[in-house]
Amino acid sequence: MFILKRQDVDIKTMHHPQKDQQIPILSYQGQTFRLLSVFNADQEDDARALWRDLTDNRGKACVLLEEPDRYSIWGKIRLEKFDHDAGGDTGTPPAAAPFIKACLLMLQVLYMDVEDLLGGKQARQFEDDIAKVFAAWKFPQATASEALKNLLTVDPLAMPQLPPWQDHHLQRLLEEMHRMGKDYFGNADFAARALEAVEDMTTAEQSQFRRWLQQSPSGKIWT
Repeated sequence: MFILKRQDVDIKTMHHPQKDQQIPILSYQGQTFRLLSVFNADQEDDARALWRDLTDNRGKACVLLEEPDRYSIWGKIRLEKFDHDAGGDTGTPPAAAPFIKACLLMLQVLYMDVEDLLGGKQARQFEDDIAKVFAAWKFPQATASEALKNLLTVDPLAMPQLPPWQDHHLQRLLEEMHRMGKDYFGNADFAARALEAVEDMTTAEQSQFRRWLQQSPSGKIWT
Protein backbone atom coordinates (compact mmCIF):
# COMPACT_ATOMS: atom_id res chain seq x y z
CA MET A 1 0.00 0.00 0.00
CA PHE A 2 2.61 2.57 1.13
CA ILE A 3 6.38 2.70 1.54
CA LEU A 4 7.08 5.62 3.85
CA LYS A 5 9.88 7.36 5.74
CA ARG A 6 9.77 8.28 9.41
CA GLN A 7 9.24 11.97 8.65
CA ASP A 8 6.11 11.10 6.64
CA VAL A 9 4.18 9.69 9.57
CA ASP A 10 3.15 10.33 13.14
CA ILE A 11 3.65 7.56 15.70
CA LYS A 12 2.06 7.60 19.13
CA THR A 13 1.11 5.01 21.72
CA MET A 14 -2.27 3.99 23.05
CA HIS A 15 -3.41 1.58 25.72
CA HIS A 16 -4.40 -1.86 24.47
CA PRO A 17 -8.11 -2.40 25.22
CA GLN A 18 -7.59 -5.93 26.56
CA LYS A 19 -3.98 -6.00 27.77
CA ASP A 20 -2.02 -4.00 30.31
CA GLN A 21 0.38 -2.54 27.79
CA GLN A 22 0.95 0.38 25.47
CA ILE A 23 1.01 -0.27 21.73
CA PRO A 24 2.37 1.95 18.95
CA ILE A 25 -0.07 3.43 16.43
CA LEU A 26 1.06 5.00 13.15
CA SER A 27 -0.99 7.76 11.51
CA TYR A 28 -0.74 8.76 7.85
CA GLN A 29 -3.17 10.90 5.84
CA GLY A 30 -6.00 10.30 8.28
CA GLN A 31 -5.47 6.53 8.37
CA THR A 32 -4.22 4.52 11.34
CA PHE A 33 -1.98 1.46 11.39
CA ARG A 34 -0.86 -0.99 14.05
CA LEU A 35 2.67 -2.44 14.27
CA LEU A 36 2.85 -5.98 12.88
CA SER A 37 6.53 -6.82 12.46
CA VAL A 38 10.00 -5.30 12.86
CA PHE A 39 13.18 -6.10 10.91
CA ASN A 40 16.78 -5.06 11.43
CA ALA A 41 18.46 -2.65 9.01
CA ASP A 42 20.18 -5.55 7.21
CA GLN A 43 16.87 -7.36 6.63
CA GLU A 44 15.45 -5.09 3.95
CA ASP A 45 14.76 -7.98 1.58
CA ASP A 46 12.82 -9.90 4.24
CA ALA A 47 10.81 -6.83 5.17
CA ARG A 48 9.92 -6.06 1.57
CA ALA A 49 9.04 -9.70 0.89
CA LEU A 50 6.60 -9.84 3.80
CA TRP A 51 5.11 -6.44 2.89
CA ARG A 52 4.57 -7.57 -0.73
CA ASP A 53 3.04 -10.85 0.45
CA LEU A 54 0.58 -9.02 2.70
CA THR A 55 -0.38 -6.38 0.16
CA ASP A 56 -0.27 -8.31 -3.13
CA ASN A 57 -1.21 -11.85 -2.10
CA ARG A 58 -3.43 -11.31 0.93
CA GLY A 59 -5.00 -7.98 0.01
CA LYS A 60 -4.02 -6.29 3.27
CA ALA A 61 -3.60 -2.53 3.63
CA CYS A 62 -0.09 -2.22 5.04
CA VAL A 63 2.68 0.35 5.42
CA LEU A 64 6.36 -0.47 5.07
CA LEU A 65 8.19 2.11 7.18
CA GLU A 66 11.85 2.68 6.32
CA GLU A 67 14.06 4.01 9.11
CA PRO A 68 17.88 4.23 9.31
CA ASP A 69 18.15 1.41 11.86
CA ARG A 70 15.19 -0.79 11.00
CA TYR A 71 12.22 -1.63 8.78
CA SER A 72 8.73 -2.12 10.17
CA ILE A 73 5.39 -3.25 8.78
CA TRP A 74 2.11 -1.77 9.96
CA GLY A 75 -1.42 -3.03 9.28
CA LYS A 76 -4.40 -0.71 8.84
CA ILE A 77 -6.96 -0.59 11.63
CA ARG A 78 -10.06 1.38 12.54
CA LEU A 79 -9.45 2.85 15.97
CA GLU A 80 -13.11 2.98 16.93
CA LYS A 81 -13.47 -0.71 16.17
CA PHE A 82 -10.14 -1.53 17.78
CA ASP A 83 -11.29 0.07 21.02
CA HIS A 84 -14.25 -2.28 21.21
CA ASP A 85 -12.68 -5.40 19.78
CA ALA A 86 -12.46 -8.16 22.36
CA GLY A 87 -9.35 -9.67 20.87
CA GLY A 88 -7.61 -6.42 20.06
CA ASP A 89 -6.56 -7.80 16.67
CA THR A 90 -8.68 -5.78 14.27
CA GLY A 91 -6.93 -5.43 10.94
CA THR A 92 -4.04 -7.66 11.94
CA PRO A 93 -3.21 -10.19 9.21
CA PRO A 94 -1.86 -13.69 9.84
CA ALA A 95 1.83 -14.14 10.49
CA ALA A 96 4.09 -14.94 7.55
CA ALA A 97 3.47 -18.43 6.17
CA PRO A 98 7.01 -19.73 6.89
CA PHE A 99 6.59 -18.84 10.57
CA ILE A 100 3.30 -20.73 10.83
CA LYS A 101 4.67 -23.74 8.94
CA ALA A 102 7.79 -23.88 11.10
CA CYS A 103 5.85 -23.73 14.36
CA LEU A 104 3.55 -26.51 13.16
CA LEU A 105 6.52 -28.66 12.16
CA MET A 106 8.03 -28.18 15.61
CA LEU A 107 4.71 -29.02 17.28
CA GLN A 108 4.33 -32.20 15.24
CA VAL A 109 7.84 -33.42 16.02
CA LEU A 110 7.24 -32.80 19.72
CA TYR A 111 3.97 -34.73 19.51
CA MET A 112 5.61 -37.64 17.66
CA ASP A 113 8.46 -37.79 20.17
CA VAL A 114 5.99 -37.97 23.05
CA GLU A 115 4.15 -40.81 21.32
CA ASP A 116 7.31 -42.71 20.31
CA LEU A 117 9.21 -42.31 23.57
CA LEU A 118 6.49 -42.09 26.20
CA GLY A 119 3.64 -44.08 24.66
CA GLY A 120 0.08 -43.63 23.49
CA LYS A 121 -1.33 -42.62 26.86
CA GLN A 122 1.05 -39.67 27.13
CA ALA A 123 0.38 -38.76 23.50
CA ARG A 124 -3.34 -38.51 24.25
CA GLN A 125 -2.52 -36.35 27.26
CA PHE A 126 -0.41 -34.15 24.99
CA GLU A 127 -3.40 -33.76 22.66
CA ASP A 128 -5.54 -32.67 25.60
CA ASP A 129 -2.89 -30.24 26.83
CA ILE A 130 -2.35 -28.53 23.49
CA ALA A 131 -6.13 -28.39 22.93
CA LYS A 132 -6.43 -26.43 26.17
CA VAL A 133 -3.76 -24.01 24.97
CA PHE A 134 -5.55 -23.48 21.65
CA ALA A 135 -8.87 -22.92 23.42
CA ALA A 136 -7.52 -20.65 26.15
CA TRP A 137 -5.75 -18.36 23.69
CA LYS A 138 -8.44 -18.53 21.00
CA PHE A 139 -6.35 -19.99 18.18
CA PRO A 140 -8.42 -19.82 14.97
CA GLN A 141 -9.26 -23.12 13.27
CA ALA A 142 -7.71 -25.18 16.06
CA THR A 143 -10.37 -26.09 18.60
CA ALA A 144 -12.50 -28.69 16.79
CA SER A 145 -11.26 -32.24 17.36
CA GLU A 146 -10.76 -32.91 13.64
CA ALA A 147 -8.89 -29.63 13.19
CA LEU A 148 -6.67 -30.44 16.16
CA LYS A 149 -5.84 -33.87 14.77
CA ASN A 150 -4.94 -32.35 11.40
CA LEU A 151 -2.66 -29.78 13.02
CA LEU A 152 -0.81 -32.57 14.81
CA THR A 153 -0.53 -34.99 11.91
CA VAL A 154 -0.90 -33.33 8.49
CA ASP A 155 2.34 -32.05 6.95
CA PRO A 156 2.02 -28.24 7.00
CA LEU A 157 4.03 -28.09 3.77
CA ALA A 158 1.15 -29.94 2.11
CA MET A 159 -1.76 -28.20 3.83
CA PRO A 160 -4.12 -26.59 1.30
CA GLN A 161 -4.55 -23.69 3.72
CA LEU A 162 -2.57 -22.80 6.82
CA PRO A 163 -4.42 -21.71 9.96
CA PRO A 164 -4.65 -17.89 10.05
CA TRP A 165 -2.60 -17.53 13.20
CA GLN A 166 -1.16 -14.15 14.06
CA ASP A 167 2.20 -13.37 15.55
CA HIS A 168 0.90 -13.37 19.12
CA HIS A 169 -0.53 -16.86 18.61
CA LEU A 170 2.88 -18.11 17.49
CA GLN A 171 4.60 -16.45 20.45
CA ARG A 172 2.22 -18.20 22.82
CA LEU A 173 2.61 -21.52 21.00
CA LEU A 174 6.41 -21.33 21.26
CA GLU A 175 6.17 -20.67 24.99
CA GLU A 176 3.68 -23.45 25.62
CA MET A 177 5.49 -26.01 23.47
CA HIS A 178 8.71 -25.39 25.37
CA ARG A 179 6.95 -25.61 28.73
CA MET A 180 5.16 -28.81 27.73
CA GLY A 181 8.34 -30.35 26.34
CA LYS A 182 10.13 -29.80 29.64
CA ASP A 183 7.14 -31.18 31.54
CA TYR A 184 7.02 -34.36 29.45
CA PHE A 185 10.74 -35.03 29.03
CA GLY A 186 12.17 -33.44 32.17
CA ASN A 187 14.77 -31.37 30.31
CA ALA A 188 15.21 -29.19 27.22
CA ASP A 189 16.96 -31.76 25.03
CA PHE A 190 13.84 -31.99 22.87
CA ALA A 191 14.36 -28.45 21.56
CA ALA A 192 17.19 -29.26 19.16
CA ARG A 193 15.23 -32.07 17.51
CA ALA A 194 12.13 -29.90 17.22
CA LEU A 195 14.14 -27.20 15.48
CA GLU A 196 15.58 -29.75 13.06
CA ALA A 197 12.05 -30.21 11.71
CA VAL A 198 12.16 -26.84 9.95
CA GLU A 199 14.84 -28.23 7.64
CA ASP A 200 11.98 -29.63 5.57
CA MET A 201 11.25 -26.07 4.42
CA THR A 202 13.15 -24.27 1.69
CA THR A 203 16.48 -22.70 2.57
CA ALA A 204 15.03 -19.21 2.19
CA GLU A 205 12.10 -20.02 4.49
CA GLN A 206 14.43 -21.56 7.06
CA SER A 207 16.59 -18.44 7.11
CA GLN A 208 13.57 -16.18 7.40
CA PHE A 209 12.14 -18.24 10.27
CA ARG A 210 15.41 -18.51 12.20
CA ARG A 211 15.97 -14.75 12.02
CA TRP A 212 12.43 -14.17 13.24
CA LEU A 213 12.88 -16.73 16.02
CA GLN A 214 16.06 -15.06 17.27
CA GLN A 215 14.27 -11.71 17.48
CA SER A 216 11.03 -13.03 18.97
CA PRO A 217 10.41 -12.66 22.71
CA SER A 218 9.42 -16.32 22.96
CA GLY A 219 12.05 -17.52 20.51
CA LYS A 220 14.97 -16.94 22.84
CA ILE A 221 14.09 -20.01 24.92
CA TRP A 222 14.57 -22.15 21.81
CA THR A 223 17.95 -20.78 20.71
